[in-house]
Amino acid sequence: MDSLITTELLNLKDEKYGDFIAKLIPTMPRERIIGVRTPRIRKLAKEYFGTPEAHEHIAKAEHFYYEEVNLHATLICMIKDFDEALREAERFLPQIDNWATCDSLSPKAFKKNLDALYDRILVWLLSEREYTVRFAIGMLMRYFLDDRFSDEINRLVCDVDRDEYYIKMMQAWYFTTALTKQYEATLPYLAERKLSPWVHSKAIQKAVESCCIDDDTKAYLRSLRYRGWNL
Repeated sequence: MDSLITTELLNLKDEKYGDFIAKLIPTMPRERIIGVRTPRIRKLAKEYFGTPEAHEHIAKAEHFYYEEVNLHATLICMIKDFDEALREAERFLPQIDNWATCDSLSPKAFKKNLDALYDRILVWLLSEREYTVRFAIGMLMRYFLDDRFSDEINRLVCDVDRDEYYIKMMQAWYFTTALTKQYEATLPYLAERKLSPWVHSKAIQKAVESCCIDDDTKAYLRSLRYRGWNL
């Protein structure tokens, strides 16, 4: 029998939107997608946060529907206590099986203890799970490219040696973002070709497409491309 939360999600079903999401997340079987827009999921999470139904939902070790998983992530993001948010995030990470859910998990409470978060990121980077590693890189990008930046952060992301597509995409996204925030420290990773050819090329591609990078810098980055390299 479906839980109350799952029943409400099913009542919000939109077939056309579900088809759209299925195209964005090719790794997700269509039958697992209800078709509920993100604002509706967030609204539902706000309505249930702190209730027994919400506690029951985040206590589950697995969910069937994509939207159930995303609502779980949204509930975790609403937790205000750092230790609780970190504990629930770590319990949730094994459930993540797509890039969209992975990138939606970013508890605001993480800002309250960046030292402890950093220690956990070092562990997550060593995970065998594709989306746990992607999540770790995403957390470095979100929380450690400003006041807490050091070249060690760039090195950590550079040293991730994995073949999974969604990890490599996050590495490229990280270095594109790092160029906009820490240009002098980040440029050598491209100029000296410290990244894998795929990540190097994708990072330059994304940087050239970015509205946050000026035309002169884009021209220089184009000169750093691998000749004859096709993604």
